[in-house]
Amino acid sequence: MSTVATRSPQGAWELGARAGYAASGLLHVLIGVLAAQLALGSSGGSADESGAFAAIAGTPFGAVTLWIAVVAFVALAAWQAAAAVSGAAGETSDRVKAGAKAVVYLALAATAYSVVQGASGGGRTQSATAQMMQSPGGRLLVGAVGLGVVVVGVYHVYKGLTKKFLEDLNRLPSGTPGRVARRAGVAGYAAKGLALTIVGGLFVLAAATANPEEASGLDGALQTLRDAPAGPVLLLLVAAGLVAFGAYCGVRSRFGRL
Repeated sequence: MSTVATRSPQGAWELGARAGYAASGLLHVLIGVLAAQLALGSSGGSADESGAFAAIAGTPFGAVTLWIAVVAFVALAAWQAAAAVSGAAGETSDRVKAGAKAVVYLALAATAYSVVQGASGGGRTQSATAQMMQSPGGRLLVGAVGLGVVVVGVYHVYKGLTKKFLEDLNRLPSGTPGRVARRAGVAGYAAKGLALTIVGGLFVLAAATANPEEASGLDGALQTLRDAPAGPVLLLLVAAGLVAFGAYCGVRSRFGRL
């Protein structure tokens, strides 16, 4: 009886939060596939979260899958928010990161919900940036957002190359992550970090030129990378890295520290 009482609310919540990591893994795999199609000249869906969710929506049981993703992302966001507020995340910097993660996962839940409801996400980044620029100090705010995203991107690269992400995997039966998990984490964090750095750079460029059309989300960043010298090759590498990050998220959903 005590075991059931202990496991009921907390166990169900943790299960939902871990499902959120699994959903994030699937999302990154699909974005990687869309990015690879973009590199190869295909005109598939947008290589971002909306495009990935749209791809899921087009499959059998897609709507059910998206509803599960919405619930899982909300559960993971709630878990991170609770850790930030209660102090369970640890030091102040860790609590700030937990709070930021809560916002990210809530945004993913909202995106999945909008797709399952049939809403279109096209142009939202540019329109939001345009509105922000029209407000007092708007250009500075857009530039600050861009710099913040660049910092996050650089940190992702650092976390991957230094294998700092291994600290998040403390539930593995062997006590140490396997070779596949390590390599997936290194490649995945580096690739995602590069993509985020480009996204942030485009926001900084938009602020510097007062042109909100320069600001774009992940899809725009990957298109920018594709149009660079040797861009298709680089984009294929990033696509492979995003798929690897998805695989790492799958490992983390089972063995990671929440």
